[in-house]
Amino acid sequence: MRSLSTRPRTPLALYALTAGAFGIGTTEFVIMGLLLQVSADLHVSIATAGLLISGYALGVFVGAPLLTAATSRLPHKTALIALMIIFTIGNLASALAPGYAVLMIARVITSLAHGTFFGVGAVVATGLVAEDRKASAISIMFTGLTVATLLGVPAGAWLGLHFGWRSTFWAVSAIGVLATVIIATLVPADRGEQAPMNFVEELKGIAHPQVLLGLLITVLGFAGVFAMFTYIQPILTRVTGFADSAVSPILLVFGGGMVVGNLLGGRLADKHLVMTLLGSLVALAIVLGAMTFALHSKPAMIAFSALFGIVGFATVAPLQLRVLQKATGGQVLASSFNIAAFNLGNAIGAWLGGVVISHGPGLGAVTWAAALLPLLGLAVALYSVRLDARPSQRMATTACVEAAP
Repeated sequence: MRSLSTRPRTPLALYALTAGAFGIGTTEFVIMGLLLQVSADLHVSIATAGLLISGYALGVFVGAPLLTAATSRLPHKTALIALMIIFTIGNLASALAPGYAVLMIARVITSLAHGTFFGVGAVVATGLVAEDRKASAISIMFTGLTVATLLGVPAGAWLGLHFGWRSTFWAVSAIGVLATVIIATLVPADRGEQAPMNFVEELKGIAHPQVLLGLLITVLGFAGVFAMFTYIQPILTRVTGFADSAVSPILLVFGGGMVVGNLLGGRLADKHLVMTLLGSLVALAIVLGAMTFALHSKPAMIAFSALFGIVGFATVAPLQLRVLQKATGGQVLASSFNIAAFNLGNAIGAWLGGVVISHGPGLGAVTWAAALLPLLGLAVALYSVRLDARPSQRMATTACVEAAP
């Protein structure tokens, strides 16, 4: 009984960050369940509609470091609220977009808030808990992304199927307003004044070889996830043979796997970061490769959708924590850069999947092409771990951890 009473409670502010992550995750991922509707309504191909994911992801990649620098003088809470306002405006513009070009611009505007929100949010989250709970704190915040896929994306796909894809973006705009209110209410004000960011000096810290390797691992790992996830709706309906109405329930299964994988990855990373990182990349490659042989079996694809969610998002917390540990100062910028790396991977994966569909073997080959990317990430991770074993690297890592706030 004593252990239960003395167990540290999760701060409510973490759940406020989770609410913001839910809104952002919904708008990022919901387009996967709307590709066929957007393609038909705006008279573009499925691969072209898929570029809306790439455009969003590239907006995150560019916007994360720039908005992090622009908001560096703001208190963290103020920055988070401002970013959620940008997010809401971008979704309103998406709902009102008259054509494909305007929708792409609106998606990019929305994406600008994404990287900095998670970058600032990850630093706020880790500052709310004890040292041995930092990976778990990150995973709790990122649970907003996984719950977005569990609930937000299937709900958005259902809305798009019955009321048109624009209704989904109206709903996400409402989520943005609600998340802004929750963050304003629950996230504590910063203690003391916010130190201005020395962008050049912080870039030097991020230029550390181990940080760059960590960012590359993130890019490759999530490129594999999104090469498959971007085109999950047409794969399920046109290859496996599911009805359109079955997509939302299967996305619900995938989202449940994401929640499990995200929390599991955080727990395991707190205990053994390197083994969790390597193991999650191996598991991701295996599941994507094996999925190739399940594409024409409906029961197998339902099972693999859950497995894909688990292994895909078990990588999130270890990847984020690895970069934060290796960054020599400038943790907000390092965190934002890693979110940018996640989304560069998203863009590359969506593009690669589109190439395989339009110029290669087709939808049925997306899974094995996706499996190659986490294998490349695993090779980079093994090289990074080998560098850790060198005495000079161990000394640098120790100095980095001691210098980190």
